[in-house]
Amino acid sequence: MSGTILIVDDEQLIRWSLRRHLEAHGYEVLEADSGRAARLAFEQGVDLALLDVCLPDSQGTELLQAMRAADPAPPVILITPHSTVKAAVAAMQEGAFHYLRKPFDLNEVACLVEKALERTKLARDARNLRKCAAAGLARIVGESKSMRRVKDLIARVAESPLSTVLVTGESGTGKDLVAHAVHDLSQRATGPFVNVTCSTLTETLLESELFGHERGAFTDARTRKRGLLEQADGGTVFLDEVSETSPSLQAKLLRFLEDKEFRRVGGTTDIRPNVRVIAATNKNLEDSVDRGEFRADLYYRLAVLRIELPPLRDREGDIALLAAALVNRLNESLRKNISEISPAALELLSSHTWPGNVRELRNAMERAVLFADEDTLLATHFATITPTRAAKVGFRLPAAGVDFADLERSLVVQALDASRGNQTRAAALLGMNRDQIRYRIHKFGLAPVAGCGVTSPRSNEHVPDSTEPSTSG
Repeated sequence: MSGTILIVDDEQLIRWSLRRHLEAHGYEVLEADSGRAARLAFEQGVDLALLDVCLPDSQGTELLQAMRAADPAPPVILITPHSTVKAAVAAMQEGAFHYLRKPFDLNEVACLVEKALERTKLARDARNLRKCAAAGLARIVGESKSMRRVKDLIARVAESPLSTVLVTGESGTGKDLVAHAVHDLSQRATGPFVNVTCSTLTETLLESELFGHERGAFTDARTRKRGLLEQADGGTVFLDEVSETSPSLQAKLLRFLEDKEFRRVGGTTDIRPNVRVIAATNKNLEDSVDRGEFRADLYYRLAVLRIELPPLRDREGDIALLAAALVNRLNESLRKNISEISPAALELLSSHTWPGNVRELRNAMERAVLFADEDTLLATHFATITPTRAAKVGFRLPAAGVDFADLERSLVVQALDASRGNQTRAAALLGMNRDQIRYRIHKFGLAPVAGCGVTSPRSNEHVPDSTEPSTSG
């Protein structure tokens, strides 16, 4: 971890030893031998201050208050002789992070500095989240290359308030957050946002919910009901798990998207609400179209603008950011005071592949925060998490050589087997994209077999189908 540390002490030997030790750990160090010099150095911007309580021209506690008033305020570690420990403890109650008693152990200094800077990082991440809120991306955390691309797409898509949007990605990646962000950044932000989970309702109920019905349209229709599309006038309708809609409802959705109008169930009057439709699915709709399970014309109408969310395992560096953000939220909701996540815990979290994506991480963090008695989350608080990333191994060419085509085919078959036939996941296992693995499936004749999967006509070796079991989220 890096950072800028200010050492304030009138004893040159102490400043020299601290500076030498901290610079050896990779920190940038500023020095000051008085209160006046400390104020000047502090204006340069620091991440942490080591502050002697006894200075020739001022009291360290006075400087502490000045530093605490800054925005952002860096943590302060007080340096104190034995005789003023009581004063140092009192200063901690007023905001100091910790204190060091002279003579101190340099290893103890390094540990305290690391803990204090971890707190600074958590505070900085929290400030960044608050800044994102003003931009409509409050709850989308991540600075990996793939997530920066997603955020850029959200901003661009939001500029077109009429075009339909299709959000794709594995279950638990946060497709609902993307839909909310597109709405919040668009001109429709002041209008309603209506969320409809298509898989939770029967075909009849879903049609009635979306389009509404007239009195007497069916047995229980005792009064007229305005549908969600009508209620969302001026805003956005989010159709989650749109892949689960029936062919009949798909046809009615297509008509609405094409003509911008619909009729209530049992009605004769056309209704033209001003709404934008955002749809989401964790399935590959192109495969569903190929199998005849989803209308091709509706797919093309929904995918006018497309945002694909990467799985958490492909978001390098984002796990630590997400964990810090979740700690901040859970501290508030669970009335906890977790200040940091230990390096060992972060290493464990980063070594897990998170098949349940951000939802799984959120559940793991909630359990850890709930049961933690300390102010630090340790690896032991994540007992249900195990490292699952495959170790990197080198391939050695046998002396007799290999048949490269057979080797390539075998790897494709193994990847499809390991991913239970999901082509996107199989491609990720081989470092490919989906088009590349589809080419190889066709190249090696791994043809679909009705009701079970795919087989090779050469070997009759069974390979799972490319469909993915239906899951929510």
